Amino acid sequence: MKGIWKYNQWLPAVEEQAQVTLGEGQTPLIESKLLSKEIGLKKLFFKLENVNPTGSYKDRFAAVAVSGLMSGGIKNCFATSSGNTGAALAAYCAASAIQCFVMVVDGAPIGKLEQMLCYGAHVLMVKGFGKDLTTTSELMRLYAETAECLGSPVQISAYKHSPMGMSGVQTIAYEIAEELSLQQLHIFSPAGGGGLLFALAKGFNHIASGDSRHGMPKVHCVQPEGNDTIATPLRSQKKHAQALNESTTAISGLQVPNILDGDDVISACSKSGGTGFVVTDDAVYNAQRLLSSREGIFCEPAGAVAFAGVIEALRAGEIKKEDPVVCLVTGSGFKDPDSMKRMASGTAYNYFKTINETFEFIRSNV
Repeated sequence: MKGIWKYNQWLPAVEEQAQVTLGEGQTPLIESKLLSKEIGLKKLFFKLENVNPTGSYKDRFAAVAVSGLMSGGIKNCFATSSGNTGAALAAYCAASAIQCFVMVVDGAPIGKLEQMLCYGAHVLMVKGFGKDLTTTSELMRLYAETAECLGSPVQISAYKHSPMGMSGVQTIAYEIAEELSLQQLHIFSPAGGGGLLFALAKGFNHIASGDSRHGMPKVHCVQPEGNDTIATPLRSQKKHAQALNESTTAISGLQVPNILDGDDVISACSKSGGTGFVVTDDAVYNAQRLLSSREGIFCEPAGAVAFAGVIEALRAGEIKKEDPVVCLVTGSGFKDPDSMKRMASGTAYNYFKTINETFEFIRSNV
């Protein structure tokens, strides 16, 4: 069985002929060689979800969500996205002859928008959507009503709206458990609406319930300070996430001011022994640069949020240097051209007029 359908027995029942895959999942779990030493950790691992077919972990969601549409004979897919969910659904819909409509967050990166368009999706953007709570709530209400009338639910990468698709994301936990002992393990994950974190917790709980020897890792929530809906309430031992009037972070993909799976994330992370960490956008950009220049991991800013959280946790003395740590790298750097320019600013390639000048440069820099 290809893709995440390797875990067919743990996924929603879909007849084999309706199961869609582009080879998602089975992503590398690599051990850090340089950054672990530089920040003071003995065992630091990166789960490279940026190498999925469309460049993010959302392919796991799309594989199951679109398979559900195929199973039901549904020919239209309606979705909302800040970028990665839309790109994933657009690709899997293209492979399934399903028409795809994506309502995207205002200001989503051009790279992600163009990716959706290349797959043939209808891309819709409304001013304030995904940033302003009132606009987002009203548009979502009308969008859901329209989709319901047309016989197809709105696909949103959150358990609150699309539990079937989110079951595909739980396969990240299954893969980690196949390679590492979960005892004393710390998992750091970014959060916008919280669906990814809740999927991880549910996946690890599923494994532990089947075999108590596996144990349960501590699952930590990391959010940019401009979208702190879950991390601080979790750290403060509150039971409920806190909605914002507006998301002010510039980190694409994590601009989710409303509450989706936040309450469930707080409960699940608390039970695992995890907590919340808040990081600045600048800290995220620094983590992105370090991952690229020191580990060869090319990710978008949202993909570096977990690592920024690890740095903060070490600074605060909340994890020990002996603790094994896994960071989720959630999306590819190719998805956000502006962040590529930011990382490359102040540097330039070398252009030479003659062959001799080329080799003089090499000799002087060896």
